[in-house]
Amino acid sequence: MSMSAAPQRSVTPGPGPENRYRHRPTPFRMSASASLFPAFLKLTGRRVVVVGGGPVATSKLRGLLDVGAAVTVVAPEVTGDIIASRVPIRRRRFEPADLDDAWLVVAAAPPAVNREVAEAAEHRQVFVNAVDDPTNASLYLGGVFRRGGVTVAISTDGHAPALAGLIRQALEALLPEPEVERWMATARVQRAAWISENVPMERRRPLLLQALSGLYEDQG
Repeated sequence: MSMSAAPQRSVTPGPGPENRYRHRPTPFRMSASASLFPAFLKLTGRRVVVVGGGPVATSKLRGLLDVGAAVTVVAPEVTGDIIASRVPIRRRRFEPADLDDAWLVVAAAPPAVNREVAEAAEHRQVFVNAVDDPTNASLYLGGVFRRGGVTVAISTDGHAPALAGLIRQALEALLPEPEVERWMATARVQRAAWISENVPMERRRPLLLQALSGLYEDQG
């Protein structure tokens, strides 16, 4: 004998606050302490635009060239160092089309120009670093500390770039390059062994700490 399921009564949630959003996904809320996502960019051979031709633009240009970026500078006037770098220079005011095919733009111009750059970058979904102008920035370039293959970037969420620079200088004083190079060489050897032996990720940090401590056992 076949049995049919009893019809189910449709229940409509009442208007109370406990039911109003029962079947809606909880919206993602980003805390103020996690407002930035830290990342390192591979810019080798990729087009980057620097808007501005003064000393600040010159400083940013040096860092970009050091990592192999293909930089174009847009500014009516530029420093002698920018000319000497032999990068393409468009000696005129910024135009939105300057950002076509760009991966990143650095705005090192007056705030009004930075605002134009930011609007054009947002439209093209290109990240923009507006120097000392966090309102018009979607990306901040932190103070960078490099030692023996280790790179550390310090950010203050765009609120205090000078403080980021001071922290970088403190790290440089605390971590001499020869020591960091020893740590890095040890870490490379350890990592190769871990991969070969399929060591789980959760065990690697304690093992590395043990190996680094071993560098100083004979110095007591």
